[in-house]
Amino acid sequence: MNILLTGAGGFIGRHLVPALAAAGHRVRPLSRRNGGDFARLLSAADWLPLLDGMDAVVNCVGIIAERGSQRFDTLHHRAPAALFEACARAGPQRVIQLSALGADARAGTAFHRSKGAADDSLRSLPLDWFVLRPALVHGRGGASAELLMRLAALPLLPVIGDDDQALQPIHIDDVVAAVLRALTGAETRLTLDLVGPETHTPGSWLARLRAAQGLPAARPMHIPPAAALAFARFTRHLNPVMQPDTLRMLLSARAHDPAPFVRFLGRAPRIAETLPARSTP
Repeated sequence: MNILLTGAGGFIGRHLVPALAAAGHRVRPLSRRNGGDFARLLSAADWLPLLDGMDAVVNCVGIIAERGSQRFDTLHHRAPAALFEACARAGPQRVIQLSALGADARAGTAFHRSKGAADDSLRSLPLDWFVLRPALVHGRGGASAELLMRLAALPLLPVIGDDDQALQPIHIDDVVAAVLRALTGAETRLTLDLVGPETHTPGSWLARLRAAQGLPAARPMHIPPAAALAFARFTRHLNPVMQPDTLRMLLSARAHDPAPFVRFLGRAPRIAETLPARSTP
């Protein structure tokens, strides 16, 4: 298949490019580095030339924080909606949207609202669509994964509130496997939560990452949510991952049923592997 891959320079996109090629597909990678500026592709007409000769589209564009012209509504909603409309008019019929667990047009964070709005747009069109909503993605080169590794190495494990949120980390290889299956499977028009086989609290996940680095167990340091949000607002320009909305998403995290994903994948997802203390993309 000829596949247009948007967001090819991001964490998931970088893993998809070689995997798609190894599966025999021909990939047209699109990123800001090669002219794929989503902020300027806001109408179906803008997308039509890029879809010429394509059999499928995989949209992996995503940001965790707004900077400059990179706005959630533009990159997560308006540009993808224009792309999906172009596909419905004259382009490839199979479209895979990499969304996020908890995405909803009525959600409490701009990140989730913008992702959810794009998901709704795609689901409204007469296409062979998939909306894949990964949980916390773990793997080499992931910014959030490496931040968590650094937090796990601190003398005290920072947890917010009562540490009663639910995380189901998923390995990057299983996200890639889900995309590959969606491209060629007979079943379409599916929304799937891509969640790993284990449910952790943030504290228990940090403890696991700490043990993987060969460090002794550490006590948790409970941080009141209000204090954590104030700190994130103060430092939001220093770390793109530690944003107020990121913490709000963490505070609202809950467990999701892994059974539909297991059935789709045809096997249990692998347990998220740990990373070394330092890794490179």
